[in-house]
Amino acid sequence: MTDEPLGPAQRRIVDHLKRMGACTTGGLANALDVTTQAVRPPLAELESKGLVSAEQVSTGVRGRPPLGWALTPIAIDLFPDRHSDLTVELLDAMKTALGDDALEQVLLERDRSQLAAVEADMPDGADIATRVEVLAAARTRQGYMAEVVDEGDTMLLIEHHCPVYAAARSCQGLCANEIEFFRTVMGPGAEVERTQHLLAGGDRCVYRIRTR
Repeated sequence: MTDEPLGPAQRRIVDHLKRMGACTTGGLANALDVTTQAVRPPLAELESKGLVSAEQVSTGVRGRPPLGWALTPIAIDLFPDRHSDLTVELLDAMKTALGDDALEQVLLERDRSQLAAVEADMPDGADIATRVEVLAAARTRQGYMAEVVDEGDTMLLIEHHCPVYAAARSCQGLCANEIEFFRTVMGPGAEVERTQHLLAGGDRCVYRIRTR
């Protein structure tokens, strides 16, 4: 990867792949409202920088899947990381100096603070769908690029970016506490299940939320 800034076309491609996952050249052209000829040069530049790579894309149609494009692991550096180095150093120092129990108490206090902020935006008597939307809005403000997909009896909360990725790799408690935080926001009438996890090899974190 180079330190050269991305051009506007490259940035649009990267943002689309971050949100939607692997996509064919034609699919990118349609999504960005340009021709396939126009999308190929910025794709080639991104590939030369090691930011995208070609892979087979499932279309749900029988036959050999077409080749498409996906972000490589180093592309995560293109998105905000909220001073990741300092965060990791502080977490490591706290764990060393105070121990695991103290670190867990700090994480729980963080969860309480975030819960208070979300609940302040929550309408009285909010149903599960409203709770998911309010939570997604809060997560987007924090840099998670959150999206809600309504599947009828189930809702998906999709986080296309993890602004605390480096810290989460260093402190697994962040992710463990996160899903418990979501369950608290949703309340006892909802089930919350993580179906994709960035740290487990997924390209985003996805939570399936349904009524009990």
